[in-house]
Amino acid sequence: MLFVIDCQDKPDHLAVRLKNREAHLSYLKDFEQQLIMAGPFMDDQNNMVGSMLIMEFPTLQDAQAFCDADPYGQAHLFESVLIRPWRKALPS
Repeated sequence: MLFVIDCQDKPDHLAVRLKNREAHLSYLKDFEQQLIMAGPFMDDQNNMVGSMLIMEFPTLQDAQAFCDADPYGQAHLFESVLIRPWRKALPS
């Protein structure tokens, strides 16, 4: 099943994001077969302020476990994390 993972950074946590970015990207390499797309949300000054990932997991619990073990999650970067089941409709 596909899941959209929508993560919003805590205010003024860009330094935390940058400090943990390489570890986060390295962590994602272990999930390349499950990763459909990913990237940061940007603010008006072109600073990263969150993350969006579309990934495939067997269950919501597996998606949650992925998020919990992510270096960004371990660093308490996020103010909120929303994980939603998702189905691609277009383009077909």
